Amino acid sequence: MFDKLLYPIDRMVNKLSMYRLLLYYLIGLIVVAIIFSSVGIMHFSALSIAISAIVLVLSCWIINKLFAYIFDAPINPESSILTGLILALIIPSSPSGFGLLFMLAAAGLAMGSKYLLSIKSKHIFNPAAIAVFLTAIGPHQSASWWIGTASMLPFVIIGGILITRKIRREPMVITYLLATTIATALFSIIGGNGVATNLKNMALNSAVFFLGFVMLTEPYTSPDTKGKRMLYGAIIGVILAPQFHIGHYYSTPEFALVIGNLFAYIVSNKDKLFPTLRKKYLIAKDSAEFVFAPQHKFAYEPGQYMEFTLPHDKPDTRGSRRWFTLSSSPTEPDVKIGVRFYKDGSSYKSALADIEPGDQIVAAQLAGDFTLPKDPSQKLLFIAGGIGITPFRSMVKYLIDKRQQRDIVLFYSARSPEYVAYTELFDEAAKKINLKVGYVIDGNQAGRLENGINGRLNAKLISSKVPDFKDRLIYISGPLKMTEEIKEDLIAVGVNRANIKIDFFSGYA
Repeated sequence: MFDKLLYPIDRMVNKLSMYRLLLYYLIGLIVVAIIFSSVGIMHFSALSIAISAIVLVLSCWIINKLFAYIFDAPINPESSILTGLILALIIPSSPSGFGLLFMLAAAGLAMGSKYLLSIKSKHIFNPAAIAVFLTAIGPHQSASWWIGTASMLPFVIIGGILITRKIRREPMVITYLLATTIATALFSIIGGNGVATNLKNMALNSAVFFLGFVMLTEPYTSPDTKGKRMLYGAIIGVILAPQFHIGHYYSTPEFALVIGNLFAYIVSNKDKLFPTLRKKYLIAKDSAEFVFAPQHKFAYEPGQYMEFTLPHDKPDTRGSRRWFTLSSSPTEPDVKIGVRFYKDGSSYKSALADIEPGDQIVAAQLAGDFTLPKDPSQKLLFIAGGIGITPFRSMVKYLIDKRQQRDIVLFYSARSPEYVAYTELFDEAAKKINLKVGYVIDGNQAGRLENGINGRLNAKLISSKVPDFKDRLIYISGPLKMTEEIKEDLIAVGVNRANIKIDFFSGYA
């Protein structure tokens, strides 16, 4: 029910990439801070905030271009702009004299960290965090984290919730907030300090929310699966408690995040690929599969996803980066993604449609928990809508190649038979691993497909075809509205919420 209520908000934010949403959020915070300073709500100089933001954004953008040229790396201007805005919200707004040098040093260290503090083209630390950490231990210039004020808190929280929900990082952020709250309370009790006062200061006058919503969730430097992310959030939350110290060194937000980044790097996938397009072809109406040759073999689990960056001219509000579930299996030499194209689609999709064999793309941030259970005896029910079939293509191909029998029923919903992909593979799976498939087609055209079913995919249809559906682990992948409707429909008829897994599906056109 809660997810249904939030559907209009989800639909709105899904029109933007995560990075573009974050860009608007950070700009909005700076604008609010300037307005509040102008009318005396905040005790800062509105002009200093504006000048500092411009200096930091331009510095990060220019320095990033310089490093990209030196290292012959793809340029992602959006990333450098975001870092500049984050720095503008956490370091003192003093754009003159030594303050200006501090800003330039922070910008240089932030951009340089992505290239110099990296392994296999994957940077280890959040650029803004490592920059202010290094300036604190070098020239002893510390971040003030001035964004952590009571007057800015409502705006930080509202936008932060949108960001967190957009990328489905709620469990990680909640774990982080609980950990820092509990740690602060326990340290206060041990030290004989006022628990209520310390918790109030933590909530109203600290960087706890901005750090959690904006920097903790940064995809490149956070872990790749749900369990690891929650542990990551807990570690940073404990270290962030103001009483936490090592010897005479008391923790700071940047120190907590840098330690967390080290943990994330150790436990996460470290591949950053520059795969070359081998071929592309239609797999269904308005849908194509892109086959890339990676520069080396890399490990992943069937059903996981990666972020694909494709710089192009005049990117629209949905940006130049996109998450795609890998439709290929780890048993195959190539990396494949299935992509749905729409009329008047995004600039990214237009650029993707135009790439030719031999062109390169950047693939990184392998992640995802939408994977097969370890127990092969677990009964499964796969539910796919549209191009949401791609993770199931990956899983089924893997099981065929591994000759692994599992009790799986797959329902694949489409508006008409022309929109159904991978039928040959699923026919093969029916013979080799006993996969049971039902193609659910709106209208009266299901007869054109073997195992076609006329109607709408819902709990009533599922229960009529799969009597033991409540005993199965249920995977749902497809457009946001479809997945939420089916999920709530299944819960309403008695399916345990814990037995339902939803694929990460951003829904960009």
